[in-house]
Amino acid sequence: MGKKSYLAMKIDGGSSSFGSDLIASDFKELTAAAKKLAIHVGIFAGFGTSFFEWLAAIAAIYLLVLDRTNWKTNILTGLLIPYIFFTLPSFLFGFLRGEFGKWVAIIAVVLRLFFPSRFPDWLEMPGSLVLLIVVAPSFFASTLRGNWIGVAICLLIACYLLQEHIRASGGFRNSFTKAHGVSNTVGIILLFVYPAWALIVGVV
Repeated sequence: MGKKSYLAMKIDGGSSSFGSDLIASDFKELTAAAKKLAIHVGIFAGFGTSFFEWLAAIAAIYLLVLDRTNWKTNILTGLLIPYIFFTLPSFLFGFLRGEFGKWVAIIAVVLRLFFPSRFPDWLEMPGSLVLLIVVAPSFFASTLRGNWIGVAICLLIACYLLQEHIRASGGFRNSFTKAHGVSNTVGIILLFVYPAWALIVGVV
C-alpha cells in the first residue's frame, strides 16, 4: 500500500513537472515568434515610411510643375514648399543643405537681386525651397522634420489644398471631371498618404 502511494506521488510529480516544462517551452516559442513579428513589422513600417515619404515629395513637386504649366487657380500653392521641406527624404535634404545647396541659393539670390530679367518665374518656387532648406535653423531642419508636429503640418497643408481645389473646381464631382482636374486631385490626395501613414505608425 505504501509502495503504491509512493509510486502514485512520483508519477504525479513527474507529470506536473513535464506539464510545467511544456508550458515554459511554449511560452518561449511564443516570445520568439512575437519578437520576430515585431522585427518584421518594424522593417515594414520603416520601409513604408520611407516609400511614402518619397511618394509625397514627388507628388508635391508634380503639383508645383502643374502650377507653373496648366493649374491656373488661386490656390496657395506656396504651401507646397514647406510640405516638401518636411517630406523631402533625408538623403536629398542633407545634400541640398550642404555646399551644393548653398551655391544654388547664393546664385539664385544674386540673379534675383541684380539680374531679375534673367531670373525666370518658374525658378522662384524651387529657389525658395533651396533657400529655405539652407537657412532653416536646426529646430526646423532636425527637430520638427520627422517629428509628429512636422507630420501634422503636412496633413493640415494637404487638407487645405484639397478643400481649396474642390472649391475652385466647383464641387467634388467637377474636381474629377474638369480638364486637368483628375491629375490635380490625385496629386493632392497623394499628399495625404505620408502624413497619415506616419501618424498611424507613430501611434501604433
